[in-house]
Amino acid sequence: MEKNSKPNEPIVTHIFTADPSAHVFEGKLYIYPSHDLDHDEPSNDNGDQYKMEDYHVLSMDEVNSPVVDHGEALHVKDVPWASKQMWAPDVAYKNNTYYLFFPARDKDGIFRIGVATSPNPAGPFTPEENYIPGSFSIDPAVLVDEDERAYMYFGGLWGGQLEKWQTRTYMPNAEGPASTEPALGPIVAELSDDMLTFKSEPKEISIVDEEGNPILAGDEDRRYFEGPWVHKYNGLYYLSYSTGTTHKIVYAVSENPQGPFTFKGTILTPVIGWTTHHSIVEFNDKWYLFYHDCSLSDGVNHKRSVKYTELKYNEDGTIQTIDPYGDK
Repeated sequence: MEKNSKPNEPIVTHIFTADPSAHVFEGKLYIYPSHDLDHDEPSNDNGDQYKMEDYHVLSMDEVNSPVVDHGEALHVKDVPWASKQMWAPDVAYKNNTYYLFFPARDKDGIFRIGVATSPNPAGPFTPEENYIPGSFSIDPAVLVDEDERAYMYFGGLWGGQLEKWQTRTYMPNAEGPASTEPALGPIVAELSDDMLTFKSEPKEISIVDEEGNPILAGDEDRRYFEGPWVHKYNGLYYLSYSTGTTHKIVYAVSENPQGPFTFKGTILTPVIGWTTHHSIVEFNDKWYLFYHDCSLSDGVNHKRSVKYTELKYNEDGTIQTIDPYGDK
């Protein structure tokens, strides 16, 4: 725990961590990962191997400083509506309160998004009795804009059940669009002022190419799969996400937090392991990409480790592609 963290190395090694949401709170870097359990059961496309039960909050005083594990911040057993699988979370600050947004399966096995609160960025967090009404799928990421309006971005295919919600009613046997049809986009919903409910109906975000044509479902190098993240740079909104099957982090840009977003390119080339999931944060005048891979477990898909590296922009606002193993 006392060792200084280094770019492209696991920031902690005493537990497996994934899906890092990084923020600057109270002058420090706080990282909110999911916590991978150390087990040896087989993998499947439904994601049953990702059994995460709780969240630990990590923090760093400076980049390259030792990482503090603040311990268990929330456990599934303390969430009245949830049954299992506390997947990728995020935290937002508003109303002098820290809000932890997290997905989990409800008692019917349907993914919903819950919220828990704390006066402290390190937690512990106290969950609300029920999930956010109208919430579904996985991977919540929340942007509190300069005007104090807050937006949640969420949704993931396959195990994340997004394709089963195309009618906004859960259809257990629904499949995604044909490869020649527009891909399913992530979902955005504006949050109410108290951050506990949706102010508006969740709506699908359109991701288009430079000519304004929708990215198609068969375009697996560019289409949305899971893990949305939105940050602002020079007044523009950057939506970044995982392509899933092609294992890249890519991004699209808009002047509006709810899109449409124009596809721009790749941020992170594939990492060791099936999943890829990230966040982007500015800290002390530099930008950083937090991500995970499975190097610490020798490639076991559900035993992941959070890492970080510097992220750089070109003069035109595009992001330079990162090869996480380029220096090795």
